[in-house]
Amino acid sequence: MNRVQLLGRVGQDPIMRQVEGKNPVTIFSLATNEMWRTGDSEVSQGGDISQKTTWHRISVFRPGLRDVTYQYVRKGARIFVEGKIDYGEYTDKNNVRRQATTIIADNVIFLSDGSVRDKM
Repeated sequence: MNRVQLLGRVGQDPIMRQVEGKNPVTIFSLATNEMWRTGDSEVSQGGDISQKTTWHRISVFRPGLRDVTYQYVRKGARIFVEGKIDYGEYTDKNNVRRQATTIIADNVIFLSDGSVRDKM
């Protein structure tokens, strides 16, 4: 089973891209955070709190969801994304083959008021 659930904050306003002959896609980045306490014991109050931020590339292909996401998701918004992981390759502008990991979103849930405002 290939299933992903992410809860985080949007890193940039979405963009919509369309390659000739293919359906459009809405793309944005999502930051997720992990926090943990360092020290001798998990239950102790001592120790420092450490944090790691991971950035994810989110792609939305579903027509209705793609359009709503493009129109209403904004940088800084807190959202929940469900989807699957897709691994691919591309050739960059220097003709170097690169690997890319993308989350293909099936569902996007808006969790903060900051995400819903008209696009200018």
